[in-house]
Amino acid sequence: MTDHQFTHQHQHQHEMTNSHLLAHEFDYYAPASLAEAVALLNEHDGRARLLAGGTNLVIWMKMEQLAPACVVDVGRIPGLDAVRPSDGGLTIGALTKIRALRNAPVVQSAYSALSEACAAFGSTQIQSMGTLGGNVCNGSPASDTVPALVAFGAQVALVGPAGERTLPVEKFLLGPGRVALESGELLTEVRLPRPQPGTGSAFIKLSRVAADLAKASAAAVIVREGDRVVDCRLAFGSVGPTVMRAPAAEALLRGQPFSPELALKAGEAASEAVSPIDDVRSTAWYRREVVKALTHDALVTAWARADESGSLGAWETVGEPVESRGAFHVLRGEQREITLTVNGVTHRLAVRPNELLLNVLRERLHLTGAKYGCGIGECGACTVWLDDQPALACLTLAVAADGSQVTTVEGLQGPNGELDPLQEAFIEHAAFQCGYCTPGMLMMTRKLLDEIPSPTEDDVRDQLKGNRCRCTGYASIVRAVQSCAK
Repeated sequence: MTDHQFTHQHQHQHEMTNSHLLAHEFDYYAPASLAEAVALLNEHDGRARLLAGGTNLVIWMKMEQLAPACVVDVGRIPGLDAVRPSDGGLTIGALTKIRALRNAPVVQSAYSALSEACAAFGSTQIQSMGTLGGNVCNGSPASDTVPALVAFGAQVALVGPAGERTLPVEKFLLGPGRVALESGELLTEVRLPRPQPGTGSAFIKLSRVAADLAKASAAAVIVREGDRVVDCRLAFGSVGPTVMRAPAAEALLRGQPFSPELALKAGEAASEAVSPIDDVRSTAWYRREVVKALTHDALVTAWARADESGSLGAWETVGEPVESRGAFHVLRGEQREITLTVNGVTHRLAVRPNELLLNVLRERLHLTGAKYGCGIGECGACTVWLDDQPALACLTLAVAADGSQVTTVEGLQGPNGELDPLQEAFIEHAAFQCGYCTPGMLMMTRKLLDEIPSPTEDDVRDQLKGNRCRCTGYASIVRAVQSCAK
């Protein structure tokens, strides 16, 4: 290599952004109440960003698309993760995790389309970290949960300096990445009306791979009386500047005897109502064409599910309530001592606001099982358990994990160093090759076996849809997990 080539390469490397690290510095605030959060947003008007699950904000900061002066972490505010019946319907707190919502019996039975939308939401790790409020406030036309919320006629509750106001979800959406939040406001709840008797619903998403944004998606909510459609609402994602309704298609269905042929006509009407674009995921022509099929299939499925009960079914609390840990803040460049219990051992560490949990585990505690991979939450190599739920350590601020229980792959072994049965199964079935991705896959499949003792192949593959295997060894991994279950 010549001197000129070396100098040019060195300069190029210096100019590149290292997406594994969070170089941007900021003030970190962790309010303990909703009133404190509103006051902070009002005080730092335009310079603050809310942190909930972090699956978007941290990535945007890593990629230097956002550089907020301060980050307000609302994850410690009690009550914002509550899911409860109200006025005959369902109120969902903004901090409710997507995966908790997906698995809630009341959502699966009475709001099937929303449960299916949550199941289609990114990877299992992203579902475990991401929140409903964060997904709605991103204002993405490709959002998975929003079409279902619009189809159900959901409303959002917004709290700010002037008090509380409510808006229908479809009016909350203003454009790509734009929502109707006013200065100092934050979203606190999503409110779903009680389904009418005879309601059925469905959500269908088409994407390049399982853990990807939608090329197009459709949500259908239909009210059935005998063989006729009493009412219908349709909503579509990734086919316009916001999630869109299709009024002409809905009008075509109302009052008519239902048939697959009528559903297809509705799909043709819906394809004329949407306004898709060409982008890296699809073409406008393909999106318009596929809306016909998605509408037909969603309507047929929703019709088959419709019954005359309208019941919310048995009520169960969704998720674990957030415990208040007290308010605190850390200024940029300063440090705060946090407490982490990692694999059963308590550590006290001084961290800066922009330090990542992955860096702390690997560089400070020398637990190198969790790997640096993509750095933006797409490969799963950094998966750990945070308070017993899968989390991506590359997207978790260490300061936000204060007081948490962390389990890494090193924590799977027994007290005398014996391997977990799942690790033994991975060895027996050659379920690893280079081994780089294996720790993340072990953490995900161990959690699956805890939840589903005898998973099907589909269960295993769905659980691992956010874990990339560079050596393409998925078949062996599935065999290892199922053999361990046996």
